Amino acid sequence: MKKIIGLILIVLSISVQAQDAAKAKALLDKVSAKVKTYKNIQIEFKYTLQNLKENINQENKGNVTLSGNQYVLNFLGVTKMCDGKKLYTISAEDEEISISSVGKNEEDTDTPAKMLTFFNKGFKYAWDITQNVKGKKIQYVKLTPISSKDERKEILVGIDTKTNQVYNTITVGKKGTKVTLTVNSFKTNLTLPKNQFTFVKSKYPNYYINNLD
Repeated sequence: MKKIIGLILIVLSISVQAQDAAKAKALLDKVSAKVKTYKNIQIEFKYTLQNLKENINQENKGNVTLSGNQYVLNFLGVTKMCDGKKLYTISAEDEEISISSVGKNEEDTDTPAKMLTFFNKGFKYAWDITQNVKGKKIQYVKLTPISSKDERKEILVGIDTKTNQVYNTITVGKKGTKVTLTVNSFKTNLTLPKNQFTFVKSKYPNYYINNLD
């Protein structure tokens, strides 16, 4: 009898986990679907990097404007401009511009340029806690990377249940590093300048141009 009860409990536990995973994936699908309805998105965000073992606690702010596969990201004193074909990394401090084709030398996985859709594949999903933040109901979904080679232990995606928009992401690394991206401002369907995502070389007359391709 004990074995039968134990087997029933295991089956029930697996069933509940499967239901939670399906519910979590459904919520993320709503977020992705809503992102696709916007002509463009402009985000101001806060970036926090923590590692208690290494006594690291850094906080920075940035902003990004997105339209399809084009974007302009301003973060840590560097501007990254992508016109859909080329990625321009502009460093004012070094007076240097690196140019590469999209998909090469691009390391924006944990920036807001990717935070709205990165969770579509490569993860196991679980329904997590709900928090009230500044009057917003934030539902967290826990992502666990499927690949054992992934340096990320888990990622919590906080979603505003009223707007179906990402509020924050909390990425915990296997070595104890925690990176939190929090959306401070989320604007959509703005009237952008025609050259918003166009690199104009004449604006940087004294800069060294480094073609990486």
